[in-house]
Amino acid sequence: MGLSLLRRNKAKGSRKETALLSRVPLTAGVLALEVVGPVGHPLDGAEVQVKANHTGHVVMRGRTDPFGTLTIGLPTGRYSVLITADGLLPVQTTVEIFAGRQNLSRISMEHSRPLEPPEPGIWLFDPPHTAIRFIARHVGMANVHGRFTRFEGGVQVGERPQDSYAECTIDASSITTGNKTRDDHLRSADFLDVENYPHIYFVSHRFQPRPGNKWTVHGSLTLHGNSRSVQLETDYLGSVNGGYGDELRCAAKARTELHREEYTLNWGNMLARGIAIVGPTIQLELDIQVMYRCDETPTPPE
Repeated sequence: MGLSLLRRNKAKGSRKETALLSRVPLTAGVLALEVVGPVGHPLDGAEVQVKANHTGHVVMRGRTDPFGTLTIGLPTGRYSVLITADGLLPVQTTVEIFAGRQNLSRISMEHSRPLEPPEPGIWLFDPPHTAIRFIARHVGMANVHGRFTRFEGGVQVGERPQDSYAECTIDASSITTGNKTRDDHLRSADFLDVENYPHIYFVSHRFQPRPGNKWTVHGSLTLHGNSRSVQLETDYLGSVNGGYGDELRCAAKARTELHREEYTLNWGNMLARGIAIVGPTIQLELDIQVMYRCDETPTPPE
């Protein structure tokens, strides 16, 4: 049944491409992409960028559908197509678009090469090069962006990377969104209640490897006196010498989604027509740099 459904969907896609070709101007054609992963499965959500070779301008950005396809009407000419997807090596190819014709291109993507893991030992956050940010929905429309400016912690990298351990302590009063009135309210008993809960804690329980250079860090976040399990979806970006002595740094990006009510952040005021002031979920994003610390580690300059 699944195979027949896929065939029907592909047939529908083919009819759509034909319909698109009939609608494009006489001086244009159609580029039909099919993007698959390392084992031939369709890649949903792969990012596609199309650049006109004669001008160097990006003429289209988009994502593949659940069947790994994307169909684009383009003026005649040569185009550079760049395709990227998490954990996979980017693919760049050149296509020629002819008037009244359809260019069918099947793109296969491969796993990116695993980066060398960081050296086992203690790695501490470098605050000037680390950011803990959040995004919250405001009055059901716009997003509010903020960050915490004071924190400490790091990672104990194990002999096996999956045996590593991470912890972080955040000063809850260091929250900032660029608006003093709002920040004072967020620190109040309505939200973070920093007088009674001055710190936010994270401790890891397990490092789970993913394809490519990705990890899921399972742990516990304690906020507003409540502890809940969280998963940090993490991209490891590698380690380098920081530029003086034997200083070593490594970097990562991580993200997760918090549900406000799980931490009893239940500020109940509502606007007219029942629109909540703050949305039910908060997106947490981390840009992390950590420095290797041991007795021989040089002290960073001020």
